[in-house]
Amino acid sequence: QVQLVESGGGLVQAGASLTLSCAASERTFSRYPMGWFRQAPGKGREFVAAITWSGGSTFYGDSVKGRATISRDNAKITVYLKMNSLKPEDTAVYYCAADPEGDYTLYADWGYWGQGTQVTVSS
Repeated sequence: QVQLVESGGGLVQAGASLTLSCAASERTFSRYPMGWFRQAPGKGREFVAAITWSGGSTFYGDSVKGRATISRDNAKITVYLKMNSLKPEDTAVYYCAADPEGDYTLYADWGYWGQGTQVTVSS
């Protein structure tokens, strides 16, 4: 069964940094674009970042641009999201996604999802 497993979430103070990881269960994922979305309580799923299969191009949502870095290690079939200068409004469940069919920023266009990891930023 295809799986994406996120890790690295937790409780941090405002201003801190955090790195999330997403490990895929199949090597096929090394050829897929990968991405991160987040969902805060009572809100829709928001695009955070995406990276092409080669890692040559990256894309970021406006709310994290300049504070986030997405990267990947295809040998480990793992994608990372490093967030700096965290704010309380970054509090959300962060989801890893793979294999988009169209617009990277639309969650409905992504084919595979992880279970999510909670990130809570205290003020």
